[in-house]
Order: sequence, then C-alpha cells, then structure tokens
Amino acid sequence: MATAILVLAAVSCAVSGSAPSSAPENPAPLTDTILVFGDLNWNSAIIQNRIAQYIVEKGYGYSTENILGGTLPILQGLRRGDVHIAMEVWIPNQPAAWDEALAEGAVFTPGQSLGHDWQSAFVIPAYLQQQYPELDSVEDLKDPQYRELFARTGTGGKARLVSCVIGWACDAANEAQVKGYGLSEHVKILNPGSGAALNADLYGAYEKQEPWLGYQWGTNEPALRLELVRLQEPPFSEECWATTQACAYADSTIIIGVNSVLRELAPDVVAMLERWDFNLNAVYKPLVRWQNEHPDASDGETAVWWLSNHPDAWSQWVTDEAESSIRAELGMGPTP
Repeated sequence: MATAILVLAAVSCAVSGSAPSSAPENPAPLTDTILVFGDLNWNSAIIQNRIAQYIVEKGYGYSTENILGGTLPILQGLRRGDVHIAMEVWIPNQPAAWDEALAEGAVFTPGQSLGHDWQSAFVIPAYLQQQYPELDSVEDLKDPQYRELFARTGTGGKARLVSCVIGWACDAANEAQVKGYGLSEHVKILNPGSGAALNADLYGAYEKQEPWLGYQWGTNEPALRLELVRLQEPPFSEECWATTQACAYADSTIIIGVNSVLRELAPDVVAMLERWDFNLNAVYKPLVRWQNEHPDASDGETAVWWLSNHPDAWSQWVTDEAESSIRAELGMGPTP
C-alpha cells in the first residue's frame, strides 16, 4: 500500500494556513532537530503523519519533514536512519525486512497505531453476491459463468482482478495466492497505478452496480463507506503462508516503526508515540466520515480539524506543556 520508489527529496509538514495568525501564548521551544516521517500514499497513513507532525512541531518544538516512498523503501529508509518515524508498519506484510531491522537493533516499535485490520484480494460488492448468492468462495472463480462475469476487454476471457500497486507488499502476495489457488488460468491480475486509482475503479463499478473483483483492506476508504463481501478462503496458517500462500491473509497489526536513534534524539516524542492510539473504529472511522463531508479539505486541514475537535484524545498522549502549546497554537477557535 504505497508508491514503489523512495523519493529522497523531503517536504515540510503541510499544515500551512491552518494556525491562527497570532503567536501562541506558550510556544514550544524550538530545537535544531528535524524529524523525518515516512509518507505512505494511503489515507490513514498520511493523516496520522500530519497529526503527529503537528503535535511534534507545535507541542515539542521539533521541525519535521516527510519522505514519500513504498512500504519496503520506507522500511529500508527507517532501518538506515533516512526516516525516523513510520506511523504504519503492517505486520506480517513485511516480516523479513522488519524482523531483520529489529534483530540488528536498527528499529523498534513504541506500540500500535490503528490496531488490527483485515485485507483480501478477493473482495466483491455486496450487491453482486445478492445477485449471485452461490458466488461465495475463491473456488467459484473457476466456474466459467463467473469468469465471464468478471471478464473485460483485454483479459482474454479471464476474470479481471484489480490487485495492488506494483511495489506494495500485497502485490507479490496476491500473485502468489492466485497461483496457489490454481486460478492462473481463470484470473487476470490488473495492477492499478496508485491507491487512488484502485479506489476509483471500485467506486466506478459500485456506482454503476457492475461486477467488481479485487483487493481491499479494512481501513481503506471504500471498505469504510461501501458494503463489501470477502470471498471465502482457507484460513491463514504460518505453514501455508511460508509455502503456497493458498490461504487467507492473517489479520494485520498496524504498528508504529521508529529508528532507534530517536531514543536519544527525541525521547519526549518516543514517549508520546508510546501513548498514541488512533483506534480504527473509535478514531479513524469518524475522521473518514468528516473527510467525506468535506472533500476539498487538505490533509493538513483535516489534521487541524481533528486536533481542534478531539483534544480529549490527543491530550492523553502528550505532556502538559505540549498540550498547552498545541491548544494555544490551535487557538480553540473555528475549525478550518
């Protein structure tokens, strides 16, 4: 779930125009330390970054930058120290890269960010299963009538499966699943150019009530807004995933990844991240609903809106001094 190439040109935290014009009464002391966040190009990761960056800048006095990259490049950057903080590391999507970095002491996790989530390459709209109630398993995709149902121009008569962006960890996993299930002769994988393109493809089909088959995950916007159904798969097992991958994904745990240098560089930020809790149901889903109602709001504006309206949540993560500085900066006035 991210772009494929690590872009080494960092950009500043994008919350310009969101703070009041007057200086806060209790500004956080400025430091010379710049903390670098790994930007992954899906909504929950970006929004968590912008909120964390605002807290780190306004509450603790650090400057921040963000580097755009794919899941594995960001992990590699985290391991090297090019990236200090990645607000979403999906376990077990990148077991080798993450476990190796942990083993050598290059990284650590202060805790979870979103918590737990599901993902699957075999998702269909609920209206489609209502039309075809016997379509409820990945094995059904071998049936000629369902191959034809999902076939499109250019798929050679095979079912079209909209998979992951090339470079996302799920890209290789989905391809292995198709092979492991014996679906290579029945399914044609399409890789969208971006996460936005993946979502747009599903939204377009949903609006027209057309057949759609592809990859989604629980924290992704369409999964929070639309009625979707996961086709049945054999349950996950470590043995299966280490061999054929002919089984379902394990439910993921989404943790925060931090380069170990931060223990000495910014221990106060580490302490804040240890208390971070961006719970999927209690925190993130209401934020997505607000975004749906305010489609023109930037990521920075969304972050400031959330901070302005949910101080009871974020104030539990920060020190009293940081809370005072953040409240002063926000002004507790009209939301953006």
